[in-house]
Amino acid sequence: MILSVIIVNYRVKHFLELCLHSVQNALRGIDAEIIVIDNDSGDDSVAFLRPLFPAVTFIANTVNVGFARANNQALQEARGDYILFLNPDTILPEDLARRCLSFLQSTPGIGGLCPRMVDGSGRFLKESRRGFPSPWVAACKLFGLTALFPHSRLFATYYLGHLPASRSHPSPVLSGACLWISRAALTRVGPFDSDYFMYAEDIDLSYRLEQAGYVNYYFAEATIVHFKGESTAKDIRHIRQFYKAMNQFRRKHFNRGFSRVFAAGLEMAIWLRAGLGAIGRIIRRPSSGLSSSAGQRPSSAAPHRTWLAGDSATIGHLRPLLDAAEKRKPAPDPQEADEIIFCEGEHFSFKDCIAVLESGAPGAPYRRHQHVLFYAAGSQSAVGSSSRDGKGEIWVITPLHGSAPPAASG
Repeated sequence: MILSVIIVNYRVKHFLELCLHSVQNALRGIDAEIIVIDNDSGDDSVAFLRPLFPAVTFIANTVNVGFARANNQALQEARGDYILFLNPDTILPEDLARRCLSFLQSTPGIGGLCPRMVDGSGRFLKESRRGFPSPWVAACKLFGLTALFPHSRLFATYYLGHLPASRSHPSPVLSGACLWISRAALTRVGPFDSDYFMYAEDIDLSYRLEQAGYVNYYFAEATIVHFKGESTAKDIRHIRQFYKAMNQFRRKHFNRGFSRVFAAGLEMAIWLRAGLGAIGRIIRRPSSGLSSSAGQRPSSAAPHRTWLAGDSATIGHLRPLLDAAEKRKPAPDPQEADEIIFCEGEHFSFKDCIAVLESGAPGAPYRRHQHVLFYAAGSQSAVGSSSRDGKGEIWVITPLHGSAPPAASG
């Protein structure tokens, strides 16, 4: 078998439903398997998804064992020569698997790769490529120098801001959201370190790969959507967990030979940054009532003005369901909409959805601050997330009497 796709799920069954539609399309014609391991979501994720995706292997844990341990658990069942560790809040274009496998197979000395990632509004995610958080790099990030000088080779190594995002290049740190790696490399360096519950396990694995002589890559020739953190509550506990993991990585790999004063200072900076991040997140928390002008969310009492775009057959199925929805109403044109739903289908692929999403055209959704949801043919919901600081949006679609959804394109 060529490829095993491993997805750890935690309480995001509707995002995972969309993800699995896109993964199945991307694996068409490839000898591959999909393994979903559920970390005790408690929301009937497995019972909901298993009938919809009979070809997928589901493993249900009775406790939340953490991201790293769950991935390693599924890895023991995987049979592929290559492994894709994938977050459930992602969308893959149809040509991603072939492009990434080709790059892996044709690049000597490669450790792993991560493709270009954009968020649910089409904005490039800087964490698509990163440098190692060495003491200097971490200090620049923690004290804001990376943000002040985003394209500086000296100060912006954390996000490799001095390198063009439009071209593939070596990237020491791979993102665990979409991490491609060969089984041979994993066998040599070992799987994820299960001492990390969540966060920094991808940095740790990336570091071990490069220490073993491999070169990791950022792959700019394919783009995925990563909705950012739908499996985690975006609150103070999340920030504390993130910086705890970063400090754990520092202690494991960069503690030897450092003076106690410097190590203590860096640790203090990490926790200071965690506190500032928590305060900033509270300040940025959106208010409950927004203006109802074009491109902004209406107040919670008003229905969303929704425009459907994409595959005509899928739109034809979804339009009467939109007409009957309580919290949504059709917009007269896309300029008047505060919400756009991209409808995947036979004549409008996930790759098309992503291309329009990240388009630089004046009418692109992110330029008009419109919220974007995605709907896959055959799906039972439309999902999206336009803000990395808030939870995503889910429209669970109730079929009209006697109606049936169009068949999935995969």
